[in-house]
Amino acid sequence: MASVFSHDGIHYREEGAADGPVVLLLHGYPQSSYMWRYALPAAAQAGWRALAPDLPGFGDSPADPPGTWKRQVEAVERFRRGLEIDRLVLVVHDWGGLIGLRWACDHPDAVQALVISDTGFFSDGKWHGLAEAMRAEGQGEELVDSMTREGFGQVLQGSSTGMDESAVDEYFKAFADEDRRRGQLELYRSGDFEELEAYEGCLAAMDVPSLLLWGESDPFAPVAGARRFEHELPASRLKVMEGAGHFMWDDTGESAAQELRAFLSEQR
Repeated sequence: MASVFSHDGIHYREEGAADGPVVLLLHGYPQSSYMWRYALPAAAQAGWRALAPDLPGFGDSPADPPGTWKRQVEAVERFRRGLEIDRLVLVVHDWGGLIGLRWACDHPDAVQALVISDTGFFSDGKWHGLAEAMRAEGQGEELVDSMTREGFGQVLQGSSTGMDESAVDEYFKAFADEDRRRGQLELYRSGDFEELEAYEGCLAAMDVPSLLLWGESDPFAPVAGARRFEHELPASRLKVMEGAGHFMWDDTGESAAQELRAFLSEQR
C-alpha cells in the first residue's frame, strides 16, 4: 500500500523499494495522485520506486499561485531536485502530459523512458469545449464557482465507468478553496499551444522507449493523437485500452497497470 508524504508543500504517494529506480507519475485534470492507485503497486511489483505527487492545487497539495502551466512545470523540477532524483521513467496523463512532457524536454538527460496516456503535446493542438469555457473570462469563473460535489460527481461519473465515490471525493479537492478554483483557470488560460513550437522534435530526439496507453473512446484526446505520437516517436508502441474513455486509469486501472508493469520490467 502506498505511503503518503509531503515535501516542500507537495504531497505525494510512494510505493516500492526506497533504493529502486524511480518512476514518476503525473496526474491529469481534475484528478490527483489517487488516479494512480492501481499503477503504484504495479510499478513497485516490477522493482521500481513509484512516486506520484499531487500537483499544486490538486489532491492534498495546497495551491501555489499562480497555477500556470509554466509554474506547474517548475513544481515538477522542484519536486525532483528536492528528492534528489537523477533519472526516472515518466508516466503522464492529460494535463500531466502537457506539464510532464514539457519538463522532460527541458531535462532530457533525466528521462529514461516515457509512458504517455490521453494527452497531447502538439503546437497545432485545439482545446475541447469544456477547456474553451474555462479559458473564457467570466464563463470560466461561473463554471468553477458554481461547481458542487454533487454536480462534479455527475460530470465525472457520466464520463467514466470507473469513477467511484472515493475517486470523486479525492478529485473534488481541486475545488476546496478559492485559490484552487482560480488555479484551474490560470492553468487553462496559460495553456497556449503555440508555446510548444519551441519543443517540436524534442521528444523524438530523446529517442527513449515509449509506451502509449490510450482509452479507445476518449472524446477529449482522441486516439488519433496517440497515433500521431506513435508516428513521431521512433521507439514507441501503442496499446489502445478497450472499454476506456478519457479517464483510462480509472476505467481500466488494473489492465492499464498490467501494461505499465510489463513495460517497466523491460526497462530494468
